[in-house]
Amino acid sequence: MKSWLVIGQFVPGHSILHRLDPRTKLLMIFSYVVIVFFANNMASYSLLSVFALWTIFLSKLSLSYILKGITPIWFFILFSFLIHLFFTKDGDILWQFNKISIHSGGLVQGLTISLRFLLLIMVTSLLTLTTSPMEITDALENLLTPLKKWKVPVHELALMLSISLRFIPTLVDELDKISKAQASRGVDLRTGSIKSRMYAVVPLLVPLFISAFRRAEELAMAMEARGYHGGEGRTKLRQLSYKKLDYQAAIVYIAVMTVFFFLRK
Repeated sequence: MKSWLVIGQFVPGHSILHRLDPRTKLLMIFSYVVIVFFANNMASYSLLSVFALWTIFLSKLSLSYILKGITPIWFFILFSFLIHLFFTKDGDILWQFNKISIHSGGLVQGLTISLRFLLLIMVTSLLTLTTSPMEITDALENLLTPLKKWKVPVHELALMLSISLRFIPTLVDELDKISKAQASRGVDLRTGSIKSRMYAVVPLLVPLFISAFRRAEELAMAMEARGYHGGEGRTKLRQLSYKKLDYQAAIVYIAVMTVFFFLRK
């Protein structure tokens, strides 16, 4: 069964984003994550939103597929919005009932924080959706190569991150199977008090942890059987190289971000 969570999944394709060098995508996405926090008005947020939607269009992935795939994140986005809406007391009062009030500053703050969070999730999801775990590992290792001078295990760190991303949809599928199996045995996770729900989660977490440790052990044995001994002296089947498309994408991205900083107050 295919996981409904898009984070960690790779969707093969031949779009512009798929054909970009993984290092180009990593640098753009990491810089985008930082730049999002510099947005401070409607014009800058609008530009970042248009850019995010444009990249999704270039990836030839459905926007509804991505939004559906981040369903678990919607709870945190909504929670963040409500926290700022009811607890930020800046600006004019828009609505009030007894001691509960909504201020214009709280509404603006809630919308901007929620939009910022949504943009981060959408854009970072594109990295794993359009880049295979092996490409992410190679790109991270290549970009972090200077750290080897300080004896940092760059290859091992990149491999750990890649494996972690790859196992997210696997564990989600495993959790779905376990929850359905427990539900067929009469375990109720949706009704009852908070305390009873917390106790009901235990039958899910125990087999999930056991399954995770079993998969980790099987992976370690498989790597050992294939003679894996770290990154030192290893050769690569695929050599990373920047192409004309990468330079064009970098120029467009720099132009968009330049306009972004002009739009800021």
